[in-house]
Amino acid sequence: MQARLTRARTVALVAAVLVCGLLTWAWRDPMAPLRGAMALQGWWIGLSETRARVGDHRWAYDTRDAATPGAPTVVLVHGFTGSKENWYPLAERLGGHYRLVIPDLPGWGESQRIAGADYGFLAQADRLAQFLRHIRREGSPIVLVGHSMGGGIAAIVAADHPDLVARVALIDAAGVRFRDNRFGREVLAGGNPFAVHDEASLQRYLDTVFNDRAAQPVLPWPVSRAVIDWRIAQAPFEQQVLDRIGRSAERFLPGEAAAAIQQPALLLWCRQDRVIDPSAMALYAARMPQALQVSLDGCGHMSIMERPDDVAASVALLIQRGRAR
Repeated sequence: MQARLTRARTVALVAAVLVCGLLTWAWRDPMAPLRGAMALQGWWIGLSETRARVGDHRWAYDTRDAATPGAPTVVLVHGFTGSKENWYPLAERLGGHYRLVIPDLPGWGESQRIAGADYGFLAQADRLAQFLRHIRREGSPIVLVGHSMGGGIAAIVAADHPDLVARVALIDAAGVRFRDNRFGREVLAGGNPFAVHDEASLQRYLDTVFNDRAAQPVLPWPVSRAVIDWRIAQAPFEQQVLDRIGRSAERFLPGEAAAAIQQPALLLWCRQDRVIDPSAMALYAARMPQALQVSLDGCGHMSIMERPDDVAASVALLIQRGRAR
């Protein structure tokens, strides 16, 4: 009896220590629980995090090897305000079939940010090309998949470095003069349509990028408060990036570069995209006549999270096109 009481007290003490530790962790870094949950999700789907200095920045990226040696390397590049975790639903579906490499772009997520550095299309395309050289493997062709801002960066890299990129997919990609919408008008007026400063603007942001509220990430208080505070802190950097990719002379460079893309390609948009209007797909397609075009219904800008099955099937179709069977 005494032994059982002693064990129960020990378990209770350990539990109390763990709870206190978690509370202290969350108090010192309110975003820590959310990051921890995302790291657990990555681990669950077989991803391993790697850190490496490539060029002028330290990169954080997730990887997963393919079941078959020599399988294509699929590199997934996130968009504006995004991070590598945005790709986890797609990675779960592609994992095992292909080698996966999922970076946080420099300046974003857990990769290094340097004060005063340029994080526009051209600078990031140069960094991404260096990164591809760092991670490529002999006999494993690179399939470069970019979403939103990452799609614009991917277009430039694919055009300028056909030796590095065997295939390219542009998903809801920025970089062309699409039909005017509310998002585009706010950007051109000097604002940040993704700005978050309270619960209402956080919901507005989520409603802008997701068509279906059921697909939105669940952010209960106090996680929502931590996200709001974190986005407030990111506001100056986001504005700096928007100045480059949305209002500078380079804002349409991805679309211009796309005319030089000769590799097999995929263009994928959602018809309810309220960020990069679906009219953008036809503008890219006019410059990339070889591209497979996929138009999805019932999803918004975050197709990679709302419709991961369809996106994964489209990427797999791109990879199989022109390959010997």
